[in-house]
Amino acid sequence: MVCCKTTIGFGSPNKSGSHDCHGAPLGDDEIAATRAFLNWPHAPFDIPEDVYQGWNAKSKGDIAELAWSTLFTAYQASYPELATEFTRRVIEEKLPEQFERKADQYINLCQKQGQNIASRKASQNAIEVYGSLLPELLGGSADLAGSNLTLWSGSKGISASDADGNYLFYGVREFGMSGIMNGLSLHGGFINYGGTFLMFMEYARNAVRMSALMGIQNIFVYTHDSIGQGEDGPTHQPIEQIANLRMTPNLTTWRPCDAVESAVAWKLAVQKQGGPSALIFSRQNLPHQARDTTQVKAIEKGGYTLVDLCGTPDAILIATGSEVGIAVDAAKALAEQGKKIRVVSMPSTTLFDQQSKAYQESVLPKQQ
Repeated sequence: MVCCKTTIGFGSPNKSGSHDCHGAPLGDDEIAATRAFLNWPHAPFDIPEDVYQGWNAKSKGDIAELAWSTLFTAYQASYPELATEFTRRVIEEKLPEQFERKADQYINLCQKQGQNIASRKASQNAIEVYGSLLPELLGGSADLAGSNLTLWSGSKGISASDADGNYLFYGVREFGMSGIMNGLSLHGGFINYGGTFLMFMEYARNAVRMSALMGIQNIFVYTHDSIGQGEDGPTHQPIEQIANLRMTPNLTTWRPCDAVESAVAWKLAVQKQGGPSALIFSRQNLPHQARDTTQVKAIEKGGYTLVDLCGTPDAILIATGSEVGIAVDAAKALAEQGKKIRVVSMPSTTLFDQQSKAYQESVLPKQQ
């Protein structure tokens, strides 16, 4: 721990140490007094050459860039195909050409298998498949790897003695983890994901918001998504957190209802490079939902008709995540009473809001 004792507004003779210099300009007179106190005779925005050179990294950067350029030129001459792929993948930040095809194959396999598993386990299964395709995938968890299921068979921890890994054990520091993820994304070359319980996004809220403001790719994995997880009590049961995530501009929020939607959520989070994604998963097992090929593809639109009993509906049930199975059961029970019920699965309100009005109307008709 580094402890720094500071004085707010240091250098201002009349306002330092008070709230007066926090939320308002010092004013021309106080600025002049501060300059005199600090012995700073230079004009506004005039940086003395000795100070400038002490902070100027351009000369060092020019030397490093020249060394890199020379090295890469030699690499291109010796391995032209590999150099082209390196440029496409790392410098241009392109995904492997086979990623979407392989991801779609896996999504269709999940639909065929029809597993009733927790979506956190479905998330781990997706990481297992996608991780084998993405050497740039860098994972981590805030001391909850075993609960978030963010480790996969190819995970290797990074340590002080061995940096050749792809998984960071962040410790119990959700905000620190999310802030570090922001830095890694800004550095480039990685696709970040980091996990914690959904309730604990509260600790990381500012870093998540900054990720959205900066428009950088991060994948925030949040498990234990509801009161259904139970045993840790109300301190671990999220209520208002999902609404907060959904309302954050430029953050794509997903809450899948089964393994198929989980695989789609991961696919689109990997593909989204202009902002972060929040993937919200359950602790408890969730029932697999029957779908045709069109419905599987429609998951990418964020919301779609999952069950449509008896044509024009008397009512529409909209559900996400662990409540979709309950909504389907409710629709069946109401159908036995002669009601015509449609069930809409809405794993991502963010993406559904971006769809055309015609598509939105086809799923949620305003008039019957």
